[in-house]
Amino acid sequence: MLEMVKPMAEWSAAFMEVLGISIIALLAIYAIIYGLVLLLKQGNLEIAFREIRQRLGQGILLGLEFLVAADIIYTVAVELTFKTVGVLAIIVVIRTFLSFSLELELTGNWPWKRKE
Repeated sequence: MLEMVKPMAEWSAAFMEVLGISIIALLAIYAIIYGLVLLLKQGNLEIAFREIRQRLGQGILLGLEFLVAADIIYTVAVELTFKTVGVLAIIVVIRTFLSFSLELELTGNWPWKRKE
């Protein structure tokens, strides 16, 4: 049974990593195309720029969530050592900081505060 868990976890982590990277890349392309279309329709560079940043930021946030999930799966199910747990902790802290920073920049509020 245990010999089946490790390969499944490796495949799951790899799939989640590919999914996270794909989400970031595809939503970046979408954000640029959306912004260009908006610029052509409205002719307002400031609005198009703001929309591109919003959509790109949302894509990065979503992609980061999948990348963190992949790191957790890999560390817990494949290679559970003090070194990998330490590396995971550092990665999660950095990505959490990035997520909070992006959320603050996109919405103007901290993630735990709702805009009223």
